[in-house]
Amino acid sequence: MSEKITDETIDYVSILAKLKLNDAERSQAKEDMQRMLDYIDKLNELDTKDVEPMSHIFPIDNVFREDVVVNGDDRESMLANAPEKKEGQFKVPKTVE
Repeated sequence: MSEKITDETIDYVSILAKLKLNDAERSQAKEDMQRMLDYIDKLNELDTKDVEPMSHIFPIDNVFREDVVVNGDDRESMLANAPEKKEGQFKVPKTVE
Protein backbone atom coordinates (compact mmCIF):
# COMPACT_ATOMS: atom_id res chain seq x y z
CA MET A 1 0.00 0.00 0.00
CA SER A 2 1.13 3.53 -0.60
CA GLU A 3 2.28 5.81 2.17
CA LYS A 4 -0.51 8.28 2.79
CA ILE A 5 0.44 9.46 6.25
CA THR A 6 3.19 12.04 6.15
CA ASP A 7 5.08 13.74 8.94
CA GLU A 8 3.03 16.86 8.22
CA THR A 9 -0.15 14.85 8.79
CA ILE A 10 1.14 13.66 12.14
CA ASP A 11 2.08 17.23 13.09
CA TYR A 12 -1.34 18.49 12.07
CA VAL A 13 -3.24 15.76 13.94
CA SER A 14 -1.10 16.21 17.05
CA ILE A 15 -1.86 19.96 17.01
CA LEU A 16 -5.59 19.25 16.67
CA ALA A 17 -5.45 16.67 19.46
CA LYS A 18 -3.23 18.94 21.58
CA LEU A 19 -0.67 16.17 21.92
CA LYS A 20 3.05 16.57 22.31
CA LEU A 21 4.61 13.49 20.76
CA ASN A 22 8.24 12.47 20.98
CA ASP A 23 9.95 10.85 18.01
CA ALA A 24 9.03 7.30 19.04
CA GLU A 25 5.39 8.24 19.60
CA ARG A 26 5.29 10.10 16.26
CA SER A 27 6.66 7.08 14.49
CA GLN A 28 4.20 4.77 16.22
CA ALA A 29 1.27 7.09 15.49
CA LYS A 30 2.30 7.29 11.84
CA GLU A 31 2.51 3.53 11.60
CA ASP A 32 -0.87 3.05 13.34
CA MET A 33 -2.63 5.58 11.12
CA GLN A 34 -1.11 4.01 8.01
CA ARG A 35 -2.35 0.58 9.11
CA MET A 36 -5.86 2.01 9.63
CA LEU A 37 -5.87 3.46 6.11
CA ASP A 38 -4.55 0.20 4.71
CA TYR A 39 -7.39 -1.64 6.41
CA ILE A 40 -9.93 0.78 4.97
CA ASP A 41 -8.41 0.21 1.53
CA LYS A 42 -8.79 -3.52 2.12
CA LEU A 43 -12.48 -3.03 2.99
CA ASN A 44 -12.97 -1.08 -0.23
CA GLU A 45 -12.00 -4.19 -2.15
CA LEU A 46 -15.19 -5.95 -1.01
CA ASP A 47 -18.00 -6.30 -3.51
CA THR A 48 -21.03 -4.72 -1.80
CA LYS A 49 -23.20 -3.93 -4.82
CA ASP A 50 -25.94 -6.42 -3.75
CA VAL A 51 -25.82 -5.48 -0.06
CA GLU A 52 -28.67 -3.34 1.25
CA PRO A 53 -27.48 -0.19 3.02
CA MET A 54 -28.49 -0.07 6.66
CA SER A 55 -28.36 2.42 9.48
CA HIS A 56 -28.48 -0.13 12.31
CA ILE A 57 -27.24 -3.64 12.78
CA PHE A 58 -30.49 -4.57 14.52
CA PRO A 59 -33.96 -4.20 13.02
CA ILE A 60 -35.75 -1.20 14.44
CA ASP A 61 -39.41 -1.64 15.31
CA ASN A 62 -41.75 0.76 17.01
CA VAL A 63 -41.83 -0.36 20.64
CA PHE A 64 -44.39 2.17 21.81
CA ARG A 65 -47.85 0.93 22.63
CA GLU A 66 -51.06 2.69 21.83
CA ASP A 67 -52.08 5.32 24.38
CA VAL A 68 -55.26 3.74 25.69
CA VAL A 69 -56.93 4.61 28.99
CA VAL A 70 -57.39 1.41 30.97
CA ASN A 71 -58.17 2.58 34.52
CA GLY A 72 -61.05 4.86 33.76
CA ASP A 73 -62.12 7.72 35.96
CA ASP A 74 -62.14 6.42 39.52
CA ARG A 75 -61.77 9.69 41.38
CA GLU A 76 -62.84 8.43 44.79
CA SER A 77 -60.22 5.66 44.95
CA MET A 78 -57.51 8.03 43.66
CA LEU A 79 -58.35 10.55 46.39
CA ALA A 80 -58.69 7.90 49.11
CA ASN A 81 -55.09 8.31 50.32
CA ALA A 82 -54.78 12.06 49.70
CA PRO A 83 -53.58 13.94 52.79
CA GLU A 84 -56.03 16.71 52.03
CA LYS A 85 -58.76 17.04 49.44
CA LYS A 86 -61.23 19.73 48.55
CA GLU A 87 -64.18 19.53 46.21
CA GLY A 88 -63.05 16.23 44.70
CA GLN A 89 -59.44 17.36 44.07
CA PHE A 90 -56.05 17.13 45.77
CA LYS A 91 -55.40 20.11 48.03
CA VAL A 92 -51.78 21.23 47.97
CA PRO A 93 -49.94 24.12 49.62
CA LYS A 94 -49.84 27.36 47.68
CA THR A 95 -46.64 27.54 45.61
CA VAL A 96 -46.96 30.98 43.97
CA GLU A 97 -47.46 34.20 45.90
